[in-house]
Amino acid sequence: MLITHARIFNGSEFITGPEIRIREGIITEADSGLRPVPGEEKVDLAGDYLLPGFVDVHIHAYRGQDTMQGENAVRTMSRELRKLGVAAFCPTTMSASEEDTEAAVSGIREVLLRPEADGARVLGAHMEAPFLQESRAGAQRKEFFRDPDWDAFLRMTAGHPETVRLITLAPERAGSEAFIRKAAAAGVHVSIGHTSADAEQVHRAADWGADHVTHTFNAQTPLHHRQPGVPGAALTDDRLFCEMICDGVHLHRDIVRLIARCKGTRALAITDAMEAAGMPDGEYTLGGQKVFVSGGEARLADGTLAGSVLTMPRALENLIHLFGLDPALACAMCTSAPAASVGEPLCGRMVPGAPAPVTRWTRDWRLAAVLG
Repeated sequence: MLITHARIFNGSEFITGPEIRIREGIITEADSGLRPVPGEEKVDLAGDYLLPGFVDVHIHAYRGQDTMQGENAVRTMSRELRKLGVAAFCPTTMSASEEDTEAAVSGIREVLLRPEADGARVLGAHMEAPFLQESRAGAQRKEFFRDPDWDAFLRMTAGHPETVRLITLAPERAGSEAFIRKAAAAGVHVSIGHTSADAEQVHRAADWGADHVTHTFNAQTPLHHRQPGVPGAALTDDRLFCEMICDGVHLHRDIVRLIARCKGTRALAITDAMEAAGMPDGEYTLGGQKVFVSGGEARLADGTLAGSVLTMPRALENLIHLFGLDPALACAMCTSAPAASVGEPLCGRMVPGAPAPVTRWTRDWRLAAVLG
């Protein structure tokens, strides 16, 4: 496929001139003067926007398939997410027993080793448990929480810590410094989340190697003018990327704008989606708990928010139309920024070697097609 006459988002800004060639699900060329080869499909965008595939580093489930269900569920997620324009994702675990966590991580590893031929690329697991704080459990099952422990982590990854691209933990828990230092040295990105940490503890965690904050403002200490908490530290520490659930439910529009102004391209959109994403309203489950979905909100029986039903295309539309962000920054938050947050050099960018699909957007920022 050869794509021409597009306004291309290159990871930081919009450019015109290059053509994009995609072969066998990979961007192979991005250059001016490319000509179609015999039999090649040519797509003329007539000035519409062309974006790299979305990158979602925090997604539990989609269309009834949950990461905790293992390999087959992750494979189905991979195929279905690609249809939305997602090029890469981190299947995300919930708090569970060591045995169930190991089974889920092993399933993710199988997809890493044998990727779906027509699916979104799995970048590695995001373990959003079990080293979390009970007082900030959110929809996580706190009976499985524990202090960070490298040996336990190795058991839960079946001796393959490289399967995990990102892990969320509460840095105030005993053993956090040693764990964060080991994880960072092993190439595992550490995210601060589900935590009662104060601002000073957040900065110390960054000193130890943490570089990420899980769904900023949610399930963490709040922002106060004398006690800035996790958000205050996250917004001012340039070492930290900040996740945002941009569904219009988890964060007030002014908070989204605040994060965007403070962090720029170190702010990233996530879905934190659970199994009802892409499905009608009704009753679902998350981590073995009943979740009731209505009007775009997913909640436990007690009213606690339980992930979201957001998709990445809707996140981009919300960032532009609901929150009023600059389109170039919004595009970065959905593509290059999440990729950068987990050290991914190709995904989220329009460069040779990056995975398809790519997405076409109209001049008024509505999704027109998923290509490649």
